[in-house]
Amino acid sequence: GIPYRIYGGHRFYDRLEIKNALAYLRLTVNRHDDGGFERIVNVPTRGIGNKTIETVRVLARENSLSMWQAAETVLTQDILPARATNALRAFLELIEAMSTNTENLALHEIVNHVVDVSGLLEHHKKEKGEKAQTRVENLQELTTASKEFQSLAEVDSELSILEQFLDSAALDAGESQADQFEDSVQLMTLHSAKGLEFPVVFLVGVEENLFPHKMSIDDPGGLEEERRLCYVGITRSMQKLTMTYAESRRLYGNDSYNSPSRFIREIPKQLLQEVRLRGAITQPVSTQSLQSGSDNSWQLEEVPDTGIYIGQRVKHGVFGAGVVLNCEGSGPQARVQVNFDSEGSKWLVLQYAKLETA
Repeated sequence: GIPYRIYGGHRFYDRLEIKNALAYLRLTVNRHDDGGFERIVNVPTRGIGNKTIETVRVLARENSLSMWQAAETVLTQDILPARATNALRAFLELIEAMSTNTENLALHEIVNHVVDVSGLLEHHKKEKGEKAQTRVENLQELTTASKEFQSLAEVDSELSILEQFLDSAALDAGESQADQFEDSVQLMTLHSAKGLEFPVVFLVGVEENLFPHKMSIDDPGGLEEERRLCYVGITRSMQKLTMTYAESRRLYGNDSYNSPSRFIREIPKQLLQEVRLRGAITQPVSTQSLQSGSDNSWQLEEVPDTGIYIGQRVKHGVFGAGVVLNCEGSGPQARVQVNFDSEGSKWLVLQYAKLETA
């Protein structure tokens, strides 16, 4: 309910890859959605050229048919060359199969299935560059958005859960932002913030694997670029800066447990003031010495007598890399809870786990 404006870039539901995914979803619900049909009939490329689409369009216009009905007529009357006919028929069959195969699935499972089977996810994975990676992440995030929507949707609505979601997405893609001169929160990426300054700034999601991104952590060049971006964000603040992180986060349909970003720990300790949420955090991020006159140095909490710290990234011979979330006991017999990137959360005895520090 807080007025906001997004500075630069597109709103989530305005993004090309999200519009394409929603067009597929709309066609599974309503075959006569001409806008959706034209948008994704050849996305990703499947050999349906402009000439074929124009043939379907003209037939639809002259006979007051929807694009879908016109496409069926084109196939029945064998108007197109064999190659174009086969490509168009494959598209219609794809949509029919999507609709049939998602009849009894939960909303987020429907979204997952359509994004995968449509080829959109694989299409953007094959592209190169940061923009392609962002498109992949946005498509994955659509699953999270649908899962959150389902928990809030009207159970007794006359519309299906998918129809409710599509209606909501259509509204969110509209002009829902605050007016230009209305008091509101300004939302922007770090790249968009370059050259701007504000009295108060919030940097959110300052977590390992997010900022710095997990793809940059093992790349010195990428890590330095993200460190420079962090400096850009910090210096946008004229008076007060708040950096936040989540103990647990649902991202791209999965729960993750990231430690606070190394960028926080690289800030001079005399400039930091830690704000704790009462009773909400299971493990403290920092420990402050209780001795009189000591400073508030930023340290990760150690698992006693082990050299392992809560929030530290570690590697296991079988489960791969992960983050230490919790601990019980001390020394070699201590048990630690590790959230592995690919295997999820597991409790391990240090004596047998043979964890390596990442």
